[in-house]
This record gives sequence, C-alpha cells and structure tokens, in this order.
Amino acid sequence: MSSVSSPVKHVAPIRACTVSRDVQNFDLLIEDMELELGESWGDLTFPSALKFLDQPDAKGLEFIAIALDDDDESNMALVEAVIQRANTLSIRVLLIAEELGPIALHRLLRLGASDFVPYPLPEGALHDAIQRLRAPSPDMSTITPQSRMMVSQNQPLGAVYAVQPLAGGSGATTFAVNLAWEIANSGKTAPSVCLLDFDLQTGSIATYLDLARTEKVYELLSNTAVMDRDFFLNTLQTFNDKLKVLTAAADMLPLDLITPDDIERVITMARASFEVVIIDMPGTVVQWTETVLNECDAYYATMELDMRSAQNALRLIRALKAEDLPLDKLRYVLNHAPKFTDLSGKARAKRMAESLDIEFEVMLPDGTAQVTHANDHGLPLAEIAPKNPLLKEIRKIAQSIVASNRDEGRAAA
Repeated sequence: MSSVSSPVKHVAPIRACTVSRDVQNFDLLIEDMELELGESWGDLTFPSALKFLDQPDAKGLEFIAIALDDDDESNMALVEAVIQRANTLSIRVLLIAEELGPIALHRLLRLGASDFVPYPLPEGALHDAIQRLRAPSPDMSTITPQSRMMVSQNQPLGAVYAVQPLAGGSGATTFAVNLAWEIANSGKTAPSVCLLDFDLQTGSIATYLDLARTEKVYELLSNTAVMDRDFFLNTLQTFNDKLKVLTAAADMLPLDLITPDDIERVITMARASFEVVIIDMPGTVVQWTETVLNECDAYYATMELDMRSAQNALRLIRALKAEDLPLDKLRYVLNHAPKFTDLSGKARAKRMAESLDIEFEVMLPDGTAQVTHANDHGLPLAEIAPKNPLLKEIRKIAQSIVASNRDEGRAAA
C-alpha cells in the first residue's frame, strides 16, 4: 500500500485507492488489494479523499474502493460527496460494506457506485468485482436482456406463474410454495422448478422452507446488469434436492431497489435455466408489477370472501385496465372457499364474482391448523399432512401446469 496524502516516490503509479474511516478495520480488504494491485494502491480517509480527488494525480485512478460499516451511517453526506466527485472524474466506485443498512446502501448505489461487495470479503470477490469494473460498458440501448445474458434465441424458455395477494392473509405464499413443491414432485419426469421470492420487505418463503437468508440475494438484485448464469444459480438455494429457491434478502429492502429491467433480467435468466418458474409477489403493486404480468403465463390473485378483498380486486382491475395490461392472464383464487354444503357461502361467492365481473378459477378450502403447523416447521404441506384438503386442490393445479408444460414441449435449459 502507498500513501497518497503526501508526496512519495512510487515504483508504479497509483491505480486505485481505498477510502474509509480507518482501513485497519478492514484487514481482509488490505490483503486483497495487495494481492490484486501490489504497491499500486493507496489509502485515504473520507476528508483526504475529497482533497485528493481535486488533484491532477486523481485522474489516473481506475477506481476507488469505499469501505463502510454501520458506524459510517451517521456521516453519509461525506461518503456521498466522495462518490459524486469520483463520478465527475469518471472514476469507478466499488462499495465494500459490513452491516450497512440496506436503505443507505441502496442510496449510494443510486448515486453512482458501480458495484457492491459484502464484508468480510468472500474468496475471490474483490478480484471478480475489479474485473467487472474494468470490463467495457456495453451500449445498453442496443442489447436486449436475452442477449445480455447470452440466452440463445433457439433455447426454449420455461413457463412463469406469479402469485399476488389481494389482501393480507389470503394465502399467497402458502399457495406459491406448495404449488412449486408439487410441480417439482410430480413424478420421475417432473420439470425443473425455480421459486422466486420478490416480496422484498416481508417475503417469508425462507421461513416456510427453513432456508437461510443470505447477502448473496442483495448482491444479485443490485448487480443484475452483470449477472450471468453462474452468478444466478449460485445465489439460489436448494430445498430437499428438488426445488431451487431465491429467498428474500436478510434485510428489509426498499421496494424501488430493483427496476423493471432488473426484474426482466432475473425472470429471463430463471426461464432460461428452469422449465417452470413460480414468483411470489408483494401485496403492493410496484413499478415492475407490469413487467411480471407481461412475462408470466398466468397471474394468480389470491383473495378471501370479504369486502377488503373485493375492493382490492376492483382497484387492481381498474389499474390494469387504465394501463391496457393483459387482464386475461389473471386467475382469481378464493382462499377459505365455502364447503360444498355451505349454500349461503357459495351464494356469497357467486355474488362477489358477478359484482366484480370475474370468475373464481381456483377454490381453495380451509387447510386448518395444519397449514400453520407446516409453515412454522419450514416444510411443504405434503411433508406434514399429505391428505390435507387444501393440498389436494393445489396438487390439481400443479398437475394441470405439468400437463400444459409437456404439451407445449418446453425442455430444460
């Protein structure tokens, strides 16, 4: 490491700098910088970084690596100033973050930071990040998401099914998890299945399948422009050797963290890698809901037999009509549907459907306390209560999806 705060003789010019409150707090970063750059790098504090970036020598920098932890959140204005100044000089910015809040990290990425690596640094992570920084920036206006990820035009893409709740507690995640599991267990020739949790703030698929929430998810979502197939597959977790899952991140993330382009890249990659993709959506309509709706084969909207569900369904229908979006993809799912002998409940369901001018294509019976028991133990219903009435209905839908998948000749990537 070379100091850049005072004039010294260098064997080689300074090609990069770390910027931190105290670089000694990031000893792994020091080791990796020396491994990558030898003596051709320097260390700066935040105040000295602003002064150095105003000097002529700063124009020769390839990048700066800003190292942060949660103690830096009280002084983000100075960090932001360093990023903005580096951007004006066309110097790439790499963020090295340890326990930094997602909102603060999201803001720094939006200000112009080029890439993000969690600390402690995973093996080879700094090397890979530096290689991405050095790669020439493509003309994004001329590259489609498919070509960006090297998806062959002749490669068949998997089917996509999204699930969105129209009211809290309407069973959307339970439906998505068990639907994905039933498809993945539909026999010796079962299609490959990927389950994506796009509920950035309250996603619970990790809980329902007893999977860990990792920093890899945040790294993927914040770097979809450089995502390749290995990057994507390494972020997924495997449940019982049959189901691949992208969980929600460890922290509650801003809903605008990802853009429609980010979502399109993730879905395209998932479709190129799996025969069936199930997406668990947030209850809120976001800027990329339209992207998911356009990409999917069917969009399941779960609701209950109550006024809040009816009103929310009406709002959703109006919103889609206003934007001229494909309403024909919606499949309305009535959770806790009336039993066969409940004539009064069946009449109420019929009146609700008529008033909304919709049809309940899926009627899910009450799964009883077995549903909560399965979710709390991190297992699909089939593993806890294989004869559950709710599971039987979900299994029918899974079988129809598998049959449709075979009829259309979709093959694994």
